[in-house]
Amino acid sequence: MSISDNLKRGTIDLVLLTLLKEEDMYGYQLTQTMEERSGGMFSIKEGSMYPTLYRLLGKGLISDHQEKVGVRRTRVYYHLEPAGEAYLEEIRREYLSLNRGILKILGCSITEDGEQ
Repeated sequence: MSISDNLKRGTIDLVLLTLLKEEDMYGYQLTQTMEERSGGMFSIKEGSMYPTLYRLLGKGLISDHQEKVGVRRTRVYYHLEPAGEAYLEEIRREYLSLNRGILKILGCSITEDGEQ
């Protein structure tokens, strides 16, 4: 497993919950939005993402609902619950704090809005 894969695994909750804070999304939409917003630097296969979604569902941080698409297909949309929003704020603060500490060690500086 590459270093990049390990870093992604450690931030996938943060990324998924951030996207779901904006709107309800289905699996493929989540993967595409991640890739687009990151300029292709953060991509994950749908099959690798679902265990995380199921874990978040199990903890009550997100919920899911099905919508009919076309005649025979349904899509499962994921929704951020209030508990998930609170958890997102907590992990976002921790991530930003840890990231600032690492950047200091590396001799870099970054502002709250991501500017160096």
